[in-house]
Amino acid sequence: MSNLPESRQPVRLSVVVPVFNEADNVLPLLDEIERALAPSGASGPGGFEIIFVDDQSDDDTQARLAPAVRAGRLRVLRHRRRSGQSAAVRSGVKAARGEWVVTLDGDGQNDPADIPALFALVAKGEAGSPILVGGLRKKRQDTLSKRWASRIANAVRQSFLQDGCTDSGCGLKLFRRDAFLDLPFFGAMHRFLPALFRAHGHAVAYVPVNHRPRGRGVSKYTNWRRGLIGVVDLLGVYWLKRRTNLSPVTEDL
Repeated sequence: MSNLPESRQPVRLSVVVPVFNEADNVLPLLDEIERALAPSGASGPGGFEIIFVDDQSDDDTQARLAPAVRAGRLRVLRHRRRSGQSAAVRSGVKAARGEWVVTLDGDGQNDPADIPALFALVAKGEAGSPILVGGLRKKRQDTLSKRWASRIANAVRQSFLQDGCTDSGCGLKLFRRDAFLDLPFFGAMHRFLPALFRAHGHAVAYVPVNHRPRGRGVSKYTNWRRGLIGVVDLLGVYWLKRRTNLSPVTEDL
C-alpha cells in the first residue's frame, strides 16, 4: 500500500473541466462524469479523479462546487486572474495525477458518456496506440451561424495544418499528460492540439461523439471574436509546425 496521502497518489485518468460562470452546469456535469466513469476501465486499479478549473468566475460557480469538494468528489483550482480556456486546461493538466487526461467543456454540451470510448483506445497501452484521441461532434447542437463559422474555420485550418481534424472546436479530448506538457503553451492552444501532437511525432486518432444543446447559461464566445483571434493563432501554429523537427533518440550502449 502506498504511503502517499490520497491527494498525491497516482490515478489512471484525470478529468479536467475548465469553467467560467457555469454555476448552473457544474453539479449536473459532475454527476454525469461520475456515472460515466464508475462502470468503465478507469474505475479499476488507480481509479480516476475530477478537476474543475475555475477561470475567475464571478457567479455562484465556486459556491456550488464547495460541498462536492468537501465530500472528496473532486478538486477545484481557481485562477487568480482571468486567463482563458487554454490556460485553465494547462493548470488542470499540471495539477493532474493521472497518466492520461481527458478534457471537456464546462457548459454541458460535451457528453461524459463518450469518455470510456476514448479511453478504450489507449487503456491497453499497445504499441502504436494514439497519444491523443479527439472527439468529432456528429450532430452539432449549435446555432446555424456557429455551425457555418466552424465549418469555414475547419476548412481553412485543414488547408494549413493538414492534421486530419475536422472538428477542432470539440472540447472532448484525451491525451497523455507528459506529452501535453512537452508542447509549447500559448492562448487558444487547446484548439490546435491534434496538429501540435502530430508535429511532435505522436499518433492521433478521432472518435465520433455526441453533442448536446446548451441547456443552461450563455456562450462565452462570439463568431467574430473567435475568428479574428483564430487567424493569428493559425498562422502561429503553422509556423511552429514547420519549425518543429524532432528526432527519436537512442542511448548508445
